[in-house]
Amino acid sequence: MATQYSDLELAINSLVTEFHKAAADQPTMNATQFQTMISTQLPSSAKQVETEDGLVQVLDQMGVQGGDNISFQNFWTLINKQASDLFQSSEKNKSYTCTCLLQ
Repeated sequence: MATQYSDLELAINSLVTEFHKAAADQPTMNATQFQTMISTQLPSSAKQVETEDGLVQVLDQMGVQGGDNISFQNFWTLINKQASDLFQSSEKNKSYTCTCLLQ
């Protein structure tokens, strides 16, 4: 019998899969691989990493120092921030407060 996965489980699987595809099955990816993944998989965030300054700002938010590769943990930090921002901007969630940002 096939396992039925929830939408959340499928979304998590997609995040992990897309990271590793972009990283060419390596444990980390470089900035160019990251920019390509963002432009294809997170197009609403693509404008943010189009410029060198924007890319540096996003990498800094993820805890990536200049020249370092991006780990899945770094990527997960970005996903956490985007999920929190999306939650906060949603009208139906105005009665809730999200305090789940990673520190």
